[in-house]
Amino acid sequence: MTVDPETRLRADARRNRDQILAAAKRMFSEDGPDAPMEEIARAAGVGVGTLYRRFPDRDALIRAVAQDNFGRVLTEARAAAAEEPTAWEALVRLLSHSRELQLSVRLSMLSEEAWEVIRDDPGTREFRNSILEVLDGIVRAAQQEGSLRADVATGDVAIVISLLLHRLPARMGETAELMLERMLALLLEGLRARPGSKLPGRPITIADVDPR
Repeated sequence: MTVDPETRLRADARRNRDQILAAAKRMFSEDGPDAPMEEIARAAGVGVGTLYRRFPDRDALIRAVAQDNFGRVLTEARAAAAEEPTAWEALVRLLSHSRELQLSVRLSMLSEEAWEVIRDDPGTREFRNSILEVLDGIVRAAQQEGSLRADVATGDVAIVISLLLHRLPARMGETAELMLERMLALLLEGLRARPGSKLPGRPITIADVDPR
């Protein structure tokens, strides 16, 4: 039984698109959203012409990566909230194991160029709002169970995530991974509820880090 040519073309196009998105996500995560389009095409195993047929310019590629990534983050955030026995463990899982979350925050909070592209994109905005709603629910639940300090808000947690994303020099090798693990542990310890400790100022809200 032969495969219909049109079906094969659609499958090829979908595979090319998936390969381009995967390569772009890797390179955006490593080098930022200004990674050369030619290098992204090479990493994806496609020609530059194929890349530009799928994504006519860098902005289109950034939007596609953001929507794909934010969709995956939303799925992972909902899974963490539903599957973990406590809200604190859901928060730790989300902060510790989500590469998609790391790239999403890098695109939306640490890159002015990418933020200019995606801030007015309706699809990305919908995903982003949904992610913040899930994160807000986890934060509130962790505070209700007494595991997360009461004088923080979801914006504080978002900033903690952004602090984890600053890249360390590549020359540090495995030591860089150790540093990040220790930084995460220290930040999580700072978020734990403890009697007698107090933070300066007021809690940072979603509106502070994501002004509409």
